[in-house]
Amino acid sequence: MRSDRLLSILLLLQTHGQLPAADLAERLEVSVRTIMRDVEALSTSGVPVYTVRGPQGGIALLPGYRTDVTGLTAEESKALFVLLSGSAHADLGLGQALGSALRKVMAALPAPHRPDADLTSRRILIDPVRWLGNSGQLDLTPFQEAVFGDRRLRLRYRRGRDNSVRTYILDPYGLVNKAGVWYLVADHEGEPRLFRTDRTRSAIVLNEQVQRRPGVELAAVWDILRRAIDEVPKPLAVTVRVRDEILAMFLRVQATDLAPVDPRPADGPGWTVVELSFRSPLAAQALLAFSADVEVVAPQELRGYLAEKAAATVALYG
Repeated sequence: MRSDRLLSILLLLQTHGQLPAADLAERLEVSVRTIMRDVEALSTSGVPVYTVRGPQGGIALLPGYRTDVTGLTAEESKALFVLLSGSAHADLGLGQALGSALRKVMAALPAPHRPDADLTSRRILIDPVRWLGNSGQLDLTPFQEAVFGDRRLRLRYRRGRDNSVRTYILDPYGLVNKAGVWYLVADHEGEPRLFRTDRTRSAIVLNEQVQRRPGVELAAVWDILRRAIDEVPKPLAVTVRVRDEILAMFLRVQATDLAPVDPRPADGPGWTVVELSFRSPLAAQALLAFSADVEVVAPQELRGYLAEKAAATVALYG
């Protein structure tokens, strides 16, 4: 709706001061011509908006102009209170600030929307931490100091690949919370890297200016690193049979590895066949945790790989 778009333009200009018409058009997914018509409509309605010509020009509001109108609809109000639940703010030391901000937002909401927003905050809870995740207290202070202070970071870190501990001098871009796990996105010797903060042995902020690649932002680096993990060319298709007694638990634990194929009864009674997809045999090694309650049926190469791992464990403890 045009009224929503006009309000969005007003709020964007309040936030950024001045924006090019092309930038506004891209953000609101309309043409530049539409933006210019909207700006004219705002001006006609009394909003002190004007255009600045030239290479550094754009659309701006007169300095000091503010509006207290939030413009939030009922659905937007509910969505905001769902979005702001969870533990990420507490990890960053912003738990009390979040509560204060929510109270202020609630007071600023249009009166008809307040009951729905309050009900949403009490009826919907988002806990981003996965089951069996790390429950220890995480200190993100040095990471935040490096990120916000534009300083390099000396990280002593336990690698997940081989469990070895190494020291890195990093140029941080920022922090990302994914599924309840905090990651540091940084360059190491000019190359983008990803570090789980809960594998950190020590983190020291250096008195050296960060050396990021020019024009590169956190979102772009994260997208590259995320794609490298998510977009595996040929996932390993695995067929297993699971004892019915643990089937429900198995499906919950392996939910992210389930193939889009429904489980089916196995030939023998008391077993169910489940199709899975793993990034590698190393990832499929997690199936050993289910002991004799889960058997890999295919591929044969994975059966042999897991048999070697199981035999090595028996030899270690035998």
